[in-house]
Amino acid sequence: MLTFTIRRLLLAVPTLLFIALVIFALLKLAPGDPMAQVPLTVPPEVKEKMREALGLGQPNHVQFYKWMVQFFVIEPQVIIDHIFGTSFAEGKLRVISWQTRSPVMDIIWQRMPQTLWVVGLSYVVAVIIAVPIGVISAYRQYSWFDQIGTFVSMIGFSVPTFFTGVLLIVIFSVLIPTGSFFWLPSIYDTTLVVDSWETLGKQIRQMIMPVFVLALYNAAQISRFMRASMLDNLNQDYVRTARAKGLTEKSVVLVHVLRNSMIPVVTVIALGVPTIFGGSLITEQIFKVNGIGQLLITAIQANDLPMVQTITFIFAILIVVFNLIADILYGILDPRIRYD
Repeated sequence: MLTFTIRRLLLAVPTLLFIALVIFALLKLAPGDPMAQVPLTVPPEVKEKMREALGLGQPNHVQFYKWMVQFFVIEPQVIIDHIFGTSFAEGKLRVISWQTRSPVMDIIWQRMPQTLWVVGLSYVVAVIIAVPIGVISAYRQYSWFDQIGTFVSMIGFSVPTFFTGVLLIVIFSVLIPTGSFFWLPSIYDTTLVVDSWETLGKQIRQMIMPVFVLALYNAAQISRFMRASMLDNLNQDYVRTARAKGLTEKSVVLVHVLRNSMIPVVTVIALGVPTIFGGSLITEQIFKVNGIGQLLITAIQANDLPMVQTITFIFAILIVVFNLIADILYGILDPRIRYD
């Protein structure tokens, strides 16, 4: 397993370099000019100096090389300096946002807690809910629990998140009067500091709707995969053998069947982690969550290429990393799987 992990990590390097090159090339081909938002009263020579300051006057291969050095060399040095108090990155040029003229990674780190609070928590809730529902639905196939679970899953998977979000806002923020116990805020307050029980309650209340919207969509997908995988394994010969040996039904289902059934579900869960960060763009816009998704949309609208390509590349890194994690978990869940 160690050899396989090292081999996959080495293979991830050229993969990420190719992805970075594709992202850079596509954004370069995209229409738009970062100087388009500059007032018309600014003289052309001043605009040209601004373009040179942003690095737009350099050849494309030079811009790509500098961006890669800044992302893989300088930004890690900034993190090391912040943790250990060193000065490796002092005086070095970082990835700068064209829109804010600030380091891109600093802005991303500022937005990351809001995204983790909402998006991360929603995915954890979805997994915790979906796995038991899928197991029970498969074990009690065609029961009333299975019928209800199938109905709710189909609604959660087929109804888009922007419709669910707006519907919840209309019900809990518009129709229900302000001050009522069931009233929920429609706008996420990112300036709220949790330092008391009262502010903790406000934080929980403003997280309920965005977390529920994302959790419903992801739980519907995961529970369907869990149910299908459980049904496939419940009819296998090893299950009948385990029952014939006198094992309890709880041991057969939760130890033998569940462990084998989790192998394909692990792929869905692991690869769903990076996709949920990208899929939360609409939800963050609806509830005004000042997270990574809203930052990406704002950067696209402002034609802030350094911000867009950095966030997009981080999503690509997450996909590669969690794909590797899924492969490693295969060997843990099923001892028969060996990569070495």
